[in-house]
Amino acid sequence: MANVEECRSAIDRVSDRINRLDEAQRRAHIVERTVSLTVSDLRTVFTMRLTPQGLVDAAEHPLGSGDGRAQVRITVASDDLVALADDRMDFAKALLTGRIKVKASLGDMARLRKLL
Repeated sequence: MANVEECRSAIDRVSDRINRLDEAQRRAHIVERTVSLTVSDLRTVFTMRLTPQGLVDAAEHPLGSGDGRAQVRITVASDDLVALADDRMDFAKALLTGRIKVKASLGDMARLRKLL
């Protein structure tokens, strides 16, 4: 099981990956959204905003105190989050097998698929 700092580092790596994309591609596929990332085995929620500049304003909260009104809500185990950030796990496969759960509008899901 990964710890909270390893999860925070994984979020930073995903943000860096977003920033390495061509600016035109980021602007085409990223619409600013609020995001909550529940790390189920750590009982921790990270709240942040997805922007063309990456994931910004990340904050950590105990489970139950995070923002349940986020436009994109993701639930994942800590080890799976780290594996996704390190490209050791395929996002689509993880989604289809239930290792990651995403609650978002269909439009947001389509944009996330193109981005990841």
